[in-house]
Amino acid sequence: MPASPKIGRDEFAAWLRLLETPGVGRESARALLAHFGSPDAVLGASNAALKTVVTPVVASALASEPSAYATRLEAGWRWLQGEGDAAEGSAPRDVVVLGDPRYPWLLLESADPPLLLYVLGRVELLARPSIAIVGSRNPTGQGLENARAFAAHLGHAGWVVVSGLALGIDGAAHEGALEAGSGTIAIVGTGLDRSYPARH
Repeated sequence: MPASPKIGRDEFAAWLRLLETPGVGRESARALLAHFGSPDAVLGASNAALKTVVTPVVASALASEPSAYATRLEAGWRWLQGEGDAAEGSAPRDVVVLGDPRYPWLLLESADPPLLLYVLGRVELLARPSIAIVGSRNPTGQGLENARAFAAHLGHAGWVVVSGLALGIDGAAHEGALEAGSGTIAIVGTGLDRSYPARH
């Protein structure tokens, strides 16, 4: 059984409810958090206070639980407790939220940083020096070998290789980093409960 995540159920529930509320995108969520300080404070704010930050429609939406929220909360919390795909084994699971000291500082420099990062594996890799290697999903054999060799060399030099877990160059980069024993970070768009491609 994986170690329990650092985030508690109530805190996770508040973050998820904020993000599941119709009309609350990442930009408005960041504005709400900057004004009120935490998801709990946002959800506890009066309609009048909310309307100083977001539109009246969004302020009203925050007053009620979004549809399918309870189901998503239960599924997300079960996954965090290690009740997911058996193929994931005993790798630790966690959620790193915006404002958490473990949140990658370079990601904070991006125009639209995500509010939650679901993590499967070694969360400490997020704080290490990292470099992205990405490329074609249908590369030449030489391209695959170059990606693997570059990643292994960078891994031996202490870099964590970041890629998208896709076929082709991404997969070769992850393999090279693993061969070096340095660790690698896969950024996946499918959710961590559905690896794609499955062989990765």
